[in-house]
Amino acid sequence: MMRLSFHGANRGVTGSCHLLELDGLKVLIDCGLFQGGREIDEENAAEFGFEPSEIDLLLLTHAHLDHCGRIPLLVKRGFTGEIIATPATRELARVILLDAAHLQEEEAERNARKAKRRGKRAEGPLYGELDALNAMDLFGRRAHYEEPVDLSTGVSATFYDAGHILGSSSIRVTYRDDEQDKAIIFSGDLGSSNRPMLRDPHVPPAAETVVMETTYGDRDHKPLGPSIQEFYGAINESMARGGNVIIPTFALERAQELLYHLREGIESGALPKTLQVFLDSPMAISATEIFRHHPDCYDEDAQALFARGIDPFWFPGVHFTRETADSMALNRLAGGAVIMAGSGMCTGGRVRHHLRHNLWKRESSVIFVGFAAPGTLARRIIDSSKQEDKKPQVRLFGDDIPVNARIYTINGFSAHADRDELLAWHGAIKPDRTILVHGEEKAMAAFAETLHGTKVLMPEQGESIDL
Repeated sequence: MMRLSFHGANRGVTGSCHLLELDGLKVLIDCGLFQGGREIDEENAAEFGFEPSEIDLLLLTHAHLDHCGRIPLLVKRGFTGEIIATPATRELARVILLDAAHLQEEEAERNARKAKRRGKRAEGPLYGELDALNAMDLFGRRAHYEEPVDLSTGVSATFYDAGHILGSSSIRVTYRDDEQDKAIIFSGDLGSSNRPMLRDPHVPPAAETVVMETTYGDRDHKPLGPSIQEFYGAINESMARGGNVIIPTFALERAQELLYHLREGIESGALPKTLQVFLDSPMAISATEIFRHHPDCYDEDAQALFARGIDPFWFPGVHFTRETADSMALNRLAGGAVIMAGSGMCTGGRVRHHLRHNLWKRESSVIFVGFAAPGTLARRIIDSSKQEDKKPQVRLFGDDIPVNARIYTINGFSAHADRDELLAWHGAIKPDRTILVHGEEKAMAAFAETLHGTKVLMPEQGESIDL
């Protein structure tokens, strides 16, 4: 008997977590954080919907926080099984989880100080750095693309390059059922084709059931070429106005891709050779170093750069700012700087301080180059900038900050496959059953309407399906 239950990213984009049960074997696929508004804190702290100590294995598709961010909590609550991931995912997850734990502890300390002033008691962090380190101890076998990993008698998992971020995977689990070999595929997050650096997604062999993401299931991306030119134009316009450019940046893949394009823009003359770029994210800096360790994950063009001794992430005007003091010093720059800082959805990190010092300046700009989930500060800034009937503003650090800066949203940089790419991937597998996850309900429903010849399911949170 096989059963699949859903404990995250169900009719929503974040918190991916699926439980596969096969004749007593319990395998978790991903265990990510929910991200968004304040109510998300309660959702992350809630019970998982299963007993962590009963989970035998965890298969991790990739190291984005919404896919791995609750693993330390899983361990804190009793999980002692093996975590299997690709080598690159393993390295990136260590950076991501330790950073997340540090932020959890900092937030808990701030809340404790506030509660003490009010004579109240505050909750502790969701998990701490010790929990993250304990989680890393459970990372066991390394999965190499297209090489099966035995999970139990008659059950194996094969990881395929998903082309989303470094080390990202789709996972095909094979098993015996009624004397027949069957398979279920978990797409993970699928990348977009023809991107710089990373290889295009590899499509796994056919399977009876597919669990797939639908982040952009209702629309296609703007072509990359025009998006790059729009990106260069936004920077040049801001430099001409004498302002700063703030780019809320996801530490994994997006930061490295932007460095890649900034280097190309400077070398081609599309951007000023004197352009000063600050990568103000310790996690993104560490991730960039990890990217350098895994050129085997790159496409032919990026590998050719390395072969010629060219670092695709470095140019004369780039600065890596790890220390807090250096980050604070950037807020004294009146203009002329491009500041890339996390987090991409502005839910935390250093970018919130840079926004506080630049959002109100008419000469400055904010460039969003990634998905902004509902309830996040990024989405509120984007939505407020479109309000024409009143003065736009957002709440930040307890203050109402006017949104006077020029707001750009450039969607062509997405690391996710768009609707046509999702359809092509799905069509190559031809599953009998398709289970849609990891998407806003509107996008998911629109994508469901495009699927034919397959039974489509859109499970609710906590729903269980016998397969």
